[in-house]
Amino acid sequence: MITAKDVMTEDVIYVKTDTPIYEVLGVLIKHNISGIPVVEDDMTLVAIVSERDVLRLWETNEDVASKTAGDYMTQPAVSFEEQESLSEVCECLINNYFRRVPVTSKGVLVGIVSRRDIIKNIVQRGRQSVALDRETHTTASVAE
Repeated sequence: MITAKDVMTEDVIYVKTDTPIYEVLGVLIKHNISGIPVVEDDMTLVAIVSERDVLRLWETNEDVASKTAGDYMTQPAVSFEEQESLSEVCECLINNYFRRVPVTSKGVLVGIVSRRDIIKNIVQRGRQSVALDRETHTTASVAE
């Protein structure tokens, strides 16, 4: 069984609840990501802030300079434990609008699985399958 841990990105970019919202936006843009986990000091997952969450900034008339990730985050974040099956993660991403899910170990953020991580795994498995088919075909041809 392929697990969330097998395909997750371990070097996760994250913010804290008190991170200024404009700093959060800068991190999203700088790293070309569409969502970011929000953690406590001990790396316990609290929530997630997505592009969708911050679109509300466009129409607000209030002063957002003092706003933080905590004001815009989606809580609780949908997440998966690192040993959960990748099939469950895929089903979640298929049936929901989000593009990534945090991966935890006993509530502590240890990674993130994005749609792209899963697609990379599909390509890798496809290449391995093609290589195996070629090897089997070559071996069968030599044996004849």
